Amino acid sequence: MSEAFDYDLVIIGAGVGGHGAALHAVSCGLKTAIIESEQMGGTCVNRGCIPSKALLAASGKVRELHDAHHLKSLGIQVGGVTFDRQVISDHASNLVAKIRGDLTNSLKRLGVDTIKGWGKIAGPQKVAITTDSGEKILSAKDIILSTGSVPFVPPGITIDGKTVFTSDDALKLEWLPDWVAVIGSGYIGLEFADIYTALGSEITMIEALDQLMPTFDPDIAKLATRVLINPRDIETKVGMLAIKVTPGSPVVIELADAKTKEVVDVLEVDACLVATGRIPATKDIGLDAVGVETNRRGFIQVDQTMAVLSQGEPVPHLWAIGDATGEMMLAHAASAQGITVVENICGRHRTVDYRSIPAAAFTHPEISYVGLTEPQAKELAAEEGFKVASVRSYFKGNSKAIAEGEADGIAKVIYRKDTGEVLGVHILGIHASDLIHEASAAIANRQSVNTLGYLVHAHPTLSEVLDEAYKRAMTIG
Repeated sequence: MSEAFDYDLVIIGAGVGGHGAALHAVSCGLKTAIIESEQMGGTCVNRGCIPSKALLAASGKVRELHDAHHLKSLGIQVGGVTFDRQVISDHASNLVAKIRGDLTNSLKRLGVDTIKGWGKIAGPQKVAITTDSGEKILSAKDIILSTGSVPFVPPGITIDGKTVFTSDDALKLEWLPDWVAVIGSGYIGLEFADIYTALGSEITMIEALDQLMPTFDPDIAKLATRVLINPRDIETKVGMLAIKVTPGSPVVIELADAKTKEVVDVLEVDACLVATGRIPATKDIGLDAVGVETNRRGFIQVDQTMAVLSQGEPVPHLWAIGDATGEMMLAHAASAQGITVVENICGRHRTVDYRSIPAAAFTHPEISYVGLTEPQAKELAAEEGFKVASVRSYFKGNSKAIAEGEADGIAKVIYRKDTGEVLGVHILGIHASDLIHEASAAIANRQSVNTLGYLVHAHPTLSEVLDEAYKRAMTIG
């Protein structure tokens, strides 16, 4: 450590990204401090992936136990199924408390100084921290901004936290409305539609674009509509803007045609979940003290090493990771970015390979993907002068899926026709979020279907869905 600074590294924001960076920094011998104004763990642990997965796990069990036809096919009969909403809610909050405690203890055990307060840049290699007892300035050889994001609420929508709310409040599961409007059909909207319908609510899903699940590969979105939307108590309104949402009993939603902006319908529902994405939490963090401006959407601009840019040039010793950069708004991506920063601080050049970072929606069944969608792959192919091919394999032909009685699903592999390099893999089906990592490793290593098709998978396992896809790709060429 340089004696000229209080710390080698100061991290502003103790979400998953900041935590991952701190752990790696300590392993590299850096004296590290992490500043957090709220709760350890950030959005993921407190208001995102952890509590939502707890709710999905509990509601998924309820859905499974209510599926008498499925259970009967396995020779199982179950009497009346009941659940306690408060206990399900407590299950989520208890899990959050445990994970948050584990994160806090891991930092303490490794000697990372955790400081409660609002951190902001005070100048080059300086951080100001506002606490209950006043303000103090720390010096640091390097600074990482890991300030995260908050839910985006479009103009015209009024949030009251009870009848109109974002995912932050929905995760508390304080009540179960009979009829919930969900604005947005991304992974947050899909997961909450899964939770609510399993627990008995009816859903109206509102999507401004002209198709549901617009960020998913088209083939996956089409099958997901058939499996996750159509059989359930979900009504869909596509190409519609919720231009005004008024809380109350009932909640009043004015819907307009997304193209003409003319009001075409008015809904009256019990509650409304606003799942329209997230925006960076980059206000009042001192960027102006070092001459940095965010882009028009509020994201901090960074280069491939995660160095913060000012007028296109890296700001010395200043880095940013996670949702605040908008590169890939996923907790594990933030962690990878944090590790990348520490490697670069230590003089070991490293960048993040975003194409190999997987993502998942933990619906029942799950959706996962890594790499490019087919339209994205074709766009790249047009730019670089190669041809794209894709193959599909189906869970209905997989012995393990059939044995589980969970044979709805598909695996789609997108690859270059000339070299066979895998460009993207998309899976809908049981345990898709686990299966995707084999494909993630293949993309990270730029492997070809011509090699992957010779790998041996245990039988009978769900992983054979990918094995089958690779072998089909080899046959087609």
